[in-house]
Amino acid sequence: MRQIVLPDGTHVPALGQGTWNMAERADARPEEIAALRDGVERGLTLIDTAEMYADGRSEELVGEAIAGSRDRVFLVTKAYPHHAGRDTLPRACEASLRRLGTDVIDLYLLHWRGSVPLAETVAAMEALVARGLIARWGVSNLDTDDMEELVAAGGANCTTNQILYNISRRAPEHDLLPWLAARHMPVMAHSPVEQGRLLGHAALRDVAEARGATSAQIALAWLLNRDGVIAIPKAGTRAHVAENAAAAELVLSADDLVALDRALPRAAPRPLDML
Repeated sequence: MRQIVLPDGTHVPALGQGTWNMAERADARPEEIAALRDGVERGLTLIDTAEMYADGRSEELVGEAIAGSRDRVFLVTKAYPHHAGRDTLPRACEASLRRLGTDVIDLYLLHWRGSVPLAETVAAMEALVARGLIARWGVSNLDTDDMEELVAAGGANCTTNQILYNISRRAPEHDLLPWLAARHMPVMAHSPVEQGRLLGHAALRDVAEARGATSAQIALAWLLNRDGVIAIPKAGTRAHVAENAAAAELVLSADDLVALDRALPRAAPRPLDML
């Protein structure tokens, strides 16, 4: 598994596991837990969740899945923007720690920007690092101007920015991705197959058929071909995990990349997309 280096020198896999829309159905829980565990065995040891997902049940599911293998997992979770204040962030973090069944979060993210001043959130994040409750912190869904404001507010220790980025959502390539790259700050790409909407795209299908792969694998391989990108697809079954893991072995040719670029070109500059 190719590794991505975080600003503090920590190595994480370029392909991780997302959990958005997991823990929504009790009957799916056993298979979702098995999928997460299988992913860890396959090297997808970065797991991303959030206090928002299924009202905290996703964190509980992840906690159960990694019980007994916590030391092998790089654990990421996210806080609501209304919990990002000096007094509220510690309580939110401690609640996430209880649901996850761990004593430290490897990477704690602000889920999106809200009304709490960024300087206050930065101070609250750094206080959590000082207490040993989180190892590092970052943000999610912040555009370039937000990132500049974050750094100006004392946020130079930000580890990553988790955003909507995939082969059909390429506007961040104009300014946000170069800004992050210049600061050695990886991007964490959620929804890498656009929640399944990319699977029927003709260009992806054509490349997939020529490669004996699936459209989802081609979309993931395209992301994994980018420098400084961590992809976090959700997979609720072991079969889906196996499909995702196999994408890490795909090496797209120059012709493949040209064909995909022609069919799905970079969009014009615009504000950061959110789902």
